[in-house]
Amino acid sequence: MLKLKVLNRVVESGLVAIVRTDSPEQAARIGDACAEGGVAALEITFTVPSAEVVISDLVKRYKPEQITIGAGTVLDPETARIAILSGAQFLVSPAVNVETARLANRYQVPYMPGADNVRDAIEAMECGADIIKVFPGETLGPDFIKAVRAPLPQASLMPTGGVSLDNARAWIKAGAVALGVGGNLIAGAKTGDYESITRLARRFIEVIREARHA
Repeated sequence: MLKLKVLNRVVESGLVAIVRTDSPEQAARIGDACAEGGVAALEITFTVPSAEVVISDLVKRYKPEQITIGAGTVLDPETARIAILSGAQFLVSPAVNVETARLANRYQVPYMPGADNVRDAIEAMECGADIIKVFPGETLGPDFIKAVRAPLPQASLMPTGGVSLDNARAWIKAGAVALGVGGNLIAGAKTGDYESITRLARRFIEVIREARHA
């Protein structure tokens, strides 16, 4: 899938569902629930056992137009290469790694590294980051995005960590191009309530749309 199409899907939807579990089977079921809920982008973190297998299976099961599958917690170029070979259509990291950025750029795969200060945000952009992951979101808060976008209005920022239905509007109004949502979206998987994930996904998408048009 072309890089621009992947980025457009992430930004247009505004929601990246983050899957972090102890079971590859559970990760796959969360992916199905997210797809049913209309999620456009799904991030399978490499903390999930056999994450590359989960990514590969989901890529085979869904067309990119249904849901775009990416890899998270990509700490180095070796992991990035495994993810890409498994079919990952975007890469997410908790912090900038120059070699990972170079590899992602080489294969034209969107790279979204984390930053918690202006210096790291600038470094991420200089490395060719397409979207900068504001992390940890629960510590930084929406005002961080406002502060960064004052000197860096060209920065595309996506908070991750602590993003919920209660603060989703505030993040979007602060200037976030998308929201990375993990625990507050997929918590139902712990009790086998995958329907709640589907419902919450739909609600997150509605809230993002409403906030953008407010």
